[in-house]
Amino acid sequence: MSIVETADAEAGGSLHQRILSDISEKILSGAWAPGHRIPFEHELSVQYNCSRMTVNKALSQLAKAGLIERRRRSGSFVRRPQSQAAVLEIHDIRIEVEALGLPYRYERVARHKRRSSAGDRASLELASPGPVLALECGHFAGERPFAHEQRLINLAAVPDAAEEEFLAIAPGPWLIGRVPWSEAEHRIRAVAADRHIATALEIAAGAPCLVVERRTWSADHPVTHVRFTYAAESHTLVARFRPSQG
Repeated sequence: MSIVETADAEAGGSLHQRILSDISEKILSGAWAPGHRIPFEHELSVQYNCSRMTVNKALSQLAKAGLIERRRRSGSFVRRPQSQAAVLEIHDIRIEVEALGLPYRYERVARHKRRSSAGDRASLELASPGPVLALECGHFAGERPFAHEQRLINLAAVPDAAEEEFLAIAPGPWLIGRVPWSEAEHRIRAVAADRHIATALEIAAGAPCLVVERRTWSADHPVTHVRFTYAAESHTLVARFRPSQG
């Protein structure tokens, strides 16, 4: 390869990375919302003074990462990342987000220590009143909300949680690291977003949402009840199973 060809290849490579970074930043920052049309290839090639091949390479990589959707004859559009989660597993939301190739961020919204209400006892399946910790948290993919978490922790089963602020770590991985669970129950349902959830997820009130509710026990003691709410268009639940024997 000649010196001129080498220089052209290096320039193309750096421009490809620049286009990739510029568009990714606009999507992850929320400047370009889902449904926003990306400039056409010929427009980007003029903007960056490069070949359409370089632009096409960058757009193809963004499509592979799930950040944009390329439609024949219509152009490329920002898409809401699609996440898949196994129904029968307890997993960290951070892993879901990072699997999409997006930066993860956690935020504690509210924390209240209180004596359990009748609703709390029903959620945790507690036989008698006792202390609980109520938490509300946000999970983000890039700058956009990914999931809203509402959790109750039975402080009789996990007394250490009473002193934890949950500012730097989400309650899910904190609990998994401290309390070995022996049994779990998942309930999955569809709901329409009320005003509170709509604000938290930055979606329209009444928009369809997927709710995953989980209860866990440790040696027959209720540990936690958590409700994760996702925008329905961004989340898929997967179950893999085999035929029963006999």
